[in-house]
Amino acid sequence: MNDDGHATRVTVWVSLAMGKPNNIILSQTARQLVHANKGLLAMDESISTCNQRFRDIGIPETAEHRRRYRELIVTTPDLERFISGAILSDETIRQTTSAGDLMIDVLIKKGIVPGIKVDKGTVAMAKFPDEKVTEGLDGLAPRLESYYQSGARFAKWRAVMRIGPGIPSATCMRFNAQLLARYAAQCQEAFLVPVVEPEVLMDGAHSIETCSGVTHEFLHLVFDALTEHRVDLTAMLLKPNMILPGNANAYQPDAKEVAAATLCCLTDCVPAAVPGIVFLSGGQSAQQATERLNAINSTLETAPPWKLSLSFSRAILQPALQLWGGEDVNITAAQNAILQHAAANHEACAGKWKQQPTTNNKQ
Repeated sequence: MNDDGHATRVTVWVSLAMGKPNNIILSQTARQLVHANKGLLAMDESISTCNQRFRDIGIPETAEHRRRYRELIVTTPDLERFISGAILSDETIRQTTSAGDLMIDVLIKKGIVPGIKVDKGTVAMAKFPDEKVTEGLDGLAPRLESYYQSGARFAKWRAVMRIGPGIPSATCMRFNAQLLARYAAQCQEAFLVPVVEPEVLMDGAHSIETCSGVTHEFLHLVFDALTEHRVDLTAMLLKPNMILPGNANAYQPDAKEVAAATLCCLTDCVPAAVPGIVFLSGGQSAQQATERLNAINSTLETAPPWKLSLSFSRAILQPALQLWGGEDVNITAAQNAILQHAAANHEACAGKWKQQPTTNNKQ
């Protein structure tokens, strides 16, 4: 096998042509997604979220501009050198490039495994002020079947916990853990690798210790639920937050302290059977996310049982979005920025990233 994992990739793509895989192939796909220090690109913003990001920098909020933005991303030359999989939205999985090619086919031709966001966002939890639950289980099975037929081979579902006075409640955490587990079980029934995303938000003034405590409790509940619902842990990926203080906390630890707290939490909570952990960036700047990912991988005293990688969105794409600004004349510069940040995080997955001067690394 060469350094790009060619043999593994061939195995997976052969399985796509031959029909639906079994759990062995699902496990191979999960391992492929975190192989060779590559990571996932989360380009799965909802229409409203994408429009908000356009609005912030003056890009017209139209379907055509969203299509052009996604085309810019998927056609980035050499993206496959650093990115193993891309999470799409329902809109993107149906979109074509200006040349008439489905964007999902562009990714497949590059050797990038396509994925799909399948949750339908969060809503207020009745009787629990300021807490959220994630919707999307109704009608999920036929949607998963349709996405599989379209070429997707993994999926993502996000649950969010906000820290504040009296929250998150144990009830909210248990309920969201059960939803994550039911989603994961249905994904595996539909021959898609589930990416399970239990996110503790950075919003607030809480301490790094509080974040650690909440994340510990939430992850334990999630893995209890996954086991209860008979999810094959070897055929899934975990997408958690790093252990961070709230963004309004006056004390912001350095990358080494974040790495130590994060590794301690994961060691306590994540079973060895899970093949990979792909961190979300969760509101960190591009440089912060890369620096902390690098610290996590460079301070390991012994090799962990799971690969430690990334599933970043804004930490890779926001600098490119700002450079593009909706103008085709800026496409090359924007694609270069995507490649630069993808390459930096590829190095961080190996613990070998060296900070370089950047002109724009804010999300």
